[in-house]
This record gives sequence, C-alpha cells and structure tokens, in this order.
Amino acid sequence: MLPFVPPFIIGVVAAPVAKRAVQTAARGMFKTSVKIAVDAKRAAHQMTEELQDIAAEASAEAFVSEATATEGQGTRKAPPKARAATVKS
Repeated sequence: MLPFVPPFIIGVVAAPVAKRAVQTAARGMFKTSVKIAVDAKRAAHQMTEELQDIAAEASAEAFVSEATATEGQGTRKAPPKARAATVKS
C-alpha cells in the first residue's frame, strides 16, 4: 500500500515543474504568433508593391496609346480660329 501523501505536498513539488512547462509553452506560442504576424505583414507589403507596379504599367500603357493616337493630329481638339485682318497705319 502507498503511503499517504498530503495533497499540498504534491502541489508544492509539482508547482515549479508545471510553471516551467507552462512558461515554455506560452513562450513558444508567443514567438510563433509574432512570426506569423511578421510574415503576414511582409506578404501584404509585397502584394501592395505588386499592385502599385501593375497600376503604374497600366497608366504608362494608357499614356503611350493616347499619345500615339493623337500623334498625327496635334494637340488641339478644335480647329484654330481665323485671324482677323490686321490694320496697318
């Protein structure tokens, strides 16, 4: 038969072991969550850069296509007004 051990003695002995185990687990979970947050931030930054690059390319293509479409026509949209005759004195 096992000798009787009061429960508080078990608690006194087991508390430091449990504290160490919980502390290690908590530290690991915290490190992992920070790494995930940093990776998510990095991925979001890369996506933003890619979208800005795509927008810049589309803007440049639109500018070039508009410039080539109006190349032979000049920059005026309406015909020039006729000049009034100048009077020489």
